[in-house]
Amino acid sequence: LPVVNGNKAETNTENFLEEVFQILMEHIRKSNDRSNKILDFHHPDQILDAMDFSLPQKPQNLDQILVDCKDALKYQVKTAHPRFLNQLSQGLDIVSMAGEWLAATANTNMFTYKIAPVFIMMEHEVLKKMREIIGFPGGDSILAPGGSISNMYALLCARHKYFPDFKNKGASKDDTIAIYTSAQCHYSIKGACATLGLGTDNCFPVECDAKGKMDPNKLKEMILRHKEEGRMPFFVNCTAGTTGMGAFDPISDIADICQEHGIWLHVDAAWGGGLLMSDKYRPSRFEGVSRVDSVTWNPHKLLGTLLQCSTFHCKEKGLLLQCNRMSADYLFQQDKHYDVSYDTGDKVIQCGRHNDIFKFWLMWRAKGTEGMGAQMDRLMALTRYQVCRLQDSSNKFHLLNDEPECVNVCFWYIPERLRGKEMSKELMQELGKVTAKLKQKMMMAGTLMVGYQPLGDLPNFFRSIISNQATREEDIDFMLEEMDRLGHDL
Repeated sequence: LPVVNGNKAETNTENFLEEVFQILMEHIRKSNDRSNKILDFHHPDQILDAMDFSLPQKPQNLDQILVDCKDALKYQVKTAHPRFLNQLSQGLDIVSMAGEWLAATANTNMFTYKIAPVFIMMEHEVLKKMREIIGFPGGDSILAPGGSISNMYALLCARHKYFPDFKNKGASKDDTIAIYTSAQCHYSIKGACATLGLGTDNCFPVECDAKGKMDPNKLKEMILRHKEEGRMPFFVNCTAGTTGMGAFDPISDIADICQEHGIWLHVDAAWGGGLLMSDKYRPSRFEGVSRVDSVTWNPHKLLGTLLQCSTFHCKEKGLLLQCNRMSADYLFQQDKHYDVSYDTGDKVIQCGRHNDIFKFWLMWRAKGTEGMGAQMDRLMALTRYQVCRLQDSSNKFHLLNDEPECVNVCFWYIPERLRGKEMSKELMQELGKVTAKLKQKMMMAGTLMVGYQPLGDLPNFFRSIISNQATREEDIDFMLEEMDRLGHDL
């Protein structure tokens, strides 16, 4: 710490960091103690009253800084709690957390080998291994700040492949394009169309079946119709694990269509990509994945790496560099004394890039590929347990899908006044209202967090997620009992 010089400065630094470490350890202990609440909910105005967010003119002493650290965690949701079943990203892998601490201490930029030699080589090896698992014998990859940006990289590469003049000249009035994605896909595909100037009107949702999977026949019909209209179909996005239902689009069937019509096929496996590690679930969920052109895969979701850690993989080597290179010679000199092909800065849309690889590499080393596969199988087994428990309590819960393909379990809670009624549109609407009210009671109690959402014509329903390796059967039992305790009289 720069407050004093000499040995006293070193002592002060150590003491301060030890105090911070104790605060972090206390948060970890509380997060893993099932008797503790997940959150102490405060409305925004209450948070403003409870904490001082002002930026003072004069420096604050270290005692106040430590109080600030404690307060920040005091009012934060404990996303590592075994009963936090709200988001796709949850849990706290301790080895990955240690990796994040080390990466923060190293505090380096990931754009050249010159300043991050160890982490650049680590990234190179990990991404190569991930491509091998996908089935890409060569190709290229990059870590991006989230799955939305990874999906945007897919559209960038496809655009450059099919319209190489776009990079320099912009869109041509003669280019009437068509982009296809599941009606239940992540919104980032449409967002990327807006950001890249491809136009949201040129992004067409493809109908899904009752389980949320894209219908290949509907896709083929749309492609043929658009070709007759003079459009150029050039990009299809398959979702491997939808955010809502956890559905996996039929990759192999869609790959047949894309191959027939010469269309780029991308797989958004940001959510479901972890099942690539499972010998049990990979064959059925990812049949044909080696045939696609690009893949998004987020280790910070199902695999449990700490946020954030998102990867993009392209089958064609050199395409990332071609479509993003700006040749900024004041940063990316080509006459350096080492192999400049390891410099990553010129093949990405960022300049500065955070070290997201070390925490994932360290976690992978600690578990091995077999261990991560076993973790995926365990999460899927817990999902099956939850489905069976819901089926056993069918008077209180109504399942929307009794055979989920991922760890998403979608259901309605049925309060006492609505039990025994035949399912109808009117009852669904009422259960949708109950869902929002029960979530409010859940948040105020602080004992449980389960997400909810509408989907198409379906009103609000609960969508529980199990991606925390600390979650056990007893937590699922607690979830169902607590929901009934809080909601029976709604």
